[in-house]
Amino acid sequence: MGRTGYGGFKVLDKDLLELGIKFHGHRCPAMPIGLRAGELAMGKLGVKRSQDKELFCFMEIGPAHATMCFGDGVQTATGCTYGKGNIERLNYGKNAITLIDVKGRKAVRVVVNPEFQKKALASTFVQMRKEGIAPQDIDPAIVDPLIENVLKQPDDVLFKVSDVFDYDMKPKKGTFEYYECERCGEVVFSYGMRIKDGKLVCITCSE
Repeated sequence: MGRTGYGGFKVLDKDLLELGIKFHGHRCPAMPIGLRAGELAMGKLGVKRSQDKELFCFMEIGPAHATMCFGDGVQTATGCTYGKGNIERLNYGKNAITLIDVKGRKAVRVVVNPEFQKKALASTFVQMRKEGIAPQDIDPAIVDPLIENVLKQPDDVLFKVSDVFDYDMKPKKGTFEYYECERCGEVVFSYGMRIKDGKLVCITCSE
């Protein structure tokens, strides 16, 4: 998706932003930061959104912290999704990604600029979230200017970006091999099978 001008800077395509909001479920500033991080990384690598497994993303968010909404923006922009199996959450507690061009064997790391992130975490929106107010219940007059600010910032204000570097990625091959758990009877693909008491069972039945 292309970009259009906004206040002298290049910003996200409106359709991509709306797709991200629809996928994410509510309006907030962190998801669009993820959109921009994904687009920036793709631009640095000279690649397009992943249709299958052309790209792989190591995402450093999690396991639970403010601004994890960033991750949904990254998935929307890059096409690296859990359903395709071409994204992995590292649980480092950082808003950062390493995006890999699998065929080209190149990668780049993008992290939210600490100075920008600290200011964002001091916003009224975040303070209200700390108080337990759901994001969808926060007045658009508070949320929308934060989103607009994310959209208009130059890349170097929002992010710190590594040089492109070599990365030989060998993704795990998907399997079509499946079994039926001998306890619960559910279908399980081979990676999820275990042997317990002489029976071939799923992970949950093995515990």
